[in-house]
Amino acid sequence: MTEVLSRRAVNRATLARQFLLERTTRPVTEAVAHLVGLQAQTPHTWYTGLWTRIADFRPEEAADPLVDRTLVRIAVMRSTIHLVTASDALALRPLVQPVLDRDLFRNHTHGPDMRGLDVDAVVAAGRALLAEKPRTNKELGALLHERWPDRAPSALAYAIRCRVPLVQVPPRGLWGRSGPIAHTSVEVWLGEGVTDRPSVEDMVLRYLAAFGPATVKDVQTWSGLTRLREVVERLPLERLRDEDGQELFDLPDAPRPDGDTPAPVRFLYDFDNLLLSHADRRRVVTPDVKARDYDPHGPVPQFFLVDGVTAGDWRVERTKEVATLELRPFHRLSDVDELEREGAALLEFLAPDVPKHDVRVLY
Repeated sequence: MTEVLSRRAVNRATLARQFLLERTTRPVTEAVAHLVGLQAQTPHTWYTGLWTRIADFRPEEAADPLVDRTLVRIAVMRSTIHLVTASDALALRPLVQPVLDRDLFRNHTHGPDMRGLDVDAVVAAGRALLAEKPRTNKELGALLHERWPDRAPSALAYAIRCRVPLVQVPPRGLWGRSGPIAHTSVEVWLGEGVTDRPSVEDMVLRYLAAFGPATVKDVQTWSGLTRLREVVERLPLERLRDEDGQELFDLPDAPRPDGDTPAPVRFLYDFDNLLLSHADRRRVVTPDVKARDYDPHGPVPQFFLVDGVTAGDWRVERTKEVATLELRPFHRLSDVDELEREGAALLEFLAPDVPKHDVRVLY
């Protein structure tokens, strides 16, 4: 008989694999590899994602590997910038190339400029320019526009983004620092090209190790790829059901804690993968998130978890004298002590240079 997992059991399994039931002591690069990267299109908010998952995490433990090229920020899953290991940049990037190709020619803004264009010639020219030095999209587009004056500079730069594996180079992304959004190719940055034998099977197995148990649609939502059922079906996976009857796949030896396992308070960042990597997000995201009616054009909210699910949002306001963590629970909480303690620790991480810290629970 097929095992049926309650939503709480599915929740606890995913939290365990995300290092959100218990912080890991693994080195940062090993943790990032296990998580198959962290979404990281913002320069710094993803550091909170590491802090909430890794015991005694210090920002330099991620910033230094960015400098020495052990970690990189590159567009992979869902065509979105992720923090991944150098080896994963080479292994994952070719797997998502079909998504990028599709977007390049169907993109509402840039697609029309691709018609009749010798894209291979543009890519060759772009590679040569990036080999000279890292460049911003604006700079790259302007230089390519000199050769293709009948095409929009932004479209030419977008063609390079879609066809060339680009690394977003430091100082962009370094903790406490900033810099232009400049790119170069992985060949230049890492000294080798992407693998010519990418394994979609390995990608699926690693996804389940970090996000499972999951449906085929979940894997496709996370990766941006389609038609993965055939891949999933041929892997040696356990077949389960959730309480709604959906078929779940999982690794035979993956941790699946009991649904009654305590889940500590955890703070997530704005683009936390936990919230974005399943087609059915009910394992973590409560209806309160939608009911809050956040402005789709405003700042992306940052949520905290209580008992493993979204229970409110948070933000930090700071001056030279005081850093204030504002916590807005969706409902009145019976006990806020753990939330306030974890919030105080978060402030110590985010604002160590500010003399006074204040945690406020706002209803």
